Amino acid sequence: MNIRLETKGDYTQVEELTREAFWNLYVPGCNEHYLCHILRKHNDFISELDYVVELDGKIVASIMYTHSYLINNDEERIPAVSFGPLCVHPNYQRKGIGTALIEKTKALAANMGVPAIIIYGDPHNYCKHGFKNGIDYQVSNMDGEYPLGLLVLELQSGFFGNKKWKIKQSDAFNLDQDKVKEFDKRFKEKEKKYQYSQELFKMNIRAYLKQDS
Repeated sequence: MNIRLETKGDYTQVEELTREAFWNLYVPGCNEHYLCHILRKHNDFISELDYVVELDGKIVASIMYTHSYLINNDEERIPAVSFGPLCVHPNYQRKGIGTALIEKTKALAANMGVPAIIIYGDPHNYCKHGFKNGIDYQVSNMDGEYPLGLLVLELQSGFFGNKKWKIKQSDAFNLDQDKVKEFDKRFKEKEKKYQYSQELFKMNIRAYLKQDS
């Protein structure tokens, strides 16, 4: 297993991989391959954390990071990082490949001096890597809410303290769905269909945690 930086020659293969990994997972079809495509040219993209996993000359996993910002109740704006898309080809999942990517890039992010990695994701996938819900660090979204999928990995122990924080992620994640549809025409046609994971996703994105009274 070769974990290395993505190169320009990998772009198409990574987009195809991402499409395969996310297709019909959260919605019929997906948009994550388009996110990969536009992310690399975005100001918030962190190229030094853009890694792939290669097995026998084939890319089977990918992770991309962007700059994000923590804003506390004193109006301080602290740089942080977020990752996504993170994907592993369906044929290679549950083999420790995603874990290896997270561990590799987590160490690199810590060396950059950022206090935390903050993502939106399924807790079942990320709590085993040390992520906790934002409510445990008083980190909310910009509306002051604590979504179930707002997850924080503290890289500097004790950083969050007793202050309240809000996370501002990159606007790169605000995708134009018409452009997604147009971009998808470049790829081999795949059937968009329903599967039960989409119901789980709808539940997760509508779930919020409340602070103890």
